[in-house]
Amino acid sequence: MHSRETIFLLVSVPFYAVLIGAEILMSNWKGHRFYSFRATLQNVYLTLLNGGLDLLLRSLFYIAVLVFCYEHRFFQIENPWLYWPLLFLFEDLAFYIEHRIDHFCRMFWAVHVTHHSSEEFNLTTGFRSSVLQPVYRFLYFIPLALAGFHPLDIVFMYSLTQTYGILVHTQYIKKMPAWFEAVFVSPAHHRVHHASNLVYLDKNMGMCLIIWDRLFGTFQKELPAEPVRFGLTKPIENPTSVIRKVLVIALAIIR
Repeated sequence: MHSRETIFLLVSVPFYAVLIGAEILMSNWKGHRFYSFRATLQNVYLTLLNGGLDLLLRSLFYIAVLVFCYEHRFFQIENPWLYWPLLFLFEDLAFYIEHRIDHFCRMFWAVHVTHHSSEEFNLTTGFRSSVLQPVYRFLYFIPLALAGFHPLDIVFMYSLTQTYGILVHTQYIKKMPAWFEAVFVSPAHHRVHHASNLVYLDKNMGMCLIIWDRLFGTFQKELPAEPVRFGLTKPIENPTSVIRKVLVIALAIIR
């Protein structure tokens, strides 16, 4: 892992721990019960599996693929005042495209559905990622490398924007200022994204910027007359039990 990412990890882990601890305390104190022990444990379990596979695949091949693309880049952006804002903009667009495909292509939805399977919505839900997503996520970064963005910068920017994407998984921020919600994804926007209500399905795909949803027709605001129901339209089997079954089958085949 690059030293810059190591520092970011050392800072972000206690930051997340403090925020999640505070939200758990507030949830219990106010009697909201936004957290359950079992679902929180599932989220931690899935996070560790996803993160472990991501680090493994980075070292095995996907950073190498991005480096190859970068070495054959079409552009060279020298000005850092232009480089970093453009990287943020294009990385966020790449995530929007990936996320939209995850929702509208059945094969990828079968992977992404894990993130939406929880009927709870709290900060730990932001970590509830499918174990297999790192297998193909890097493909969406290839155009960025070809456009002249260094692979390590791409990965670092993704980590930064993902931090914001995690923080919008909360029910304690009802609304942000209108100017903010015109440009950026807010907790209200992301609650809509996790809803199973028909009017909210497959909406608000952005990580940081809501402008992509506004531009491409996937925006939906949270409606006071339509309270959000979190989860799926049809519940699925617990993802952790599915993973256990897959591992048992894999071990049986190996033996």
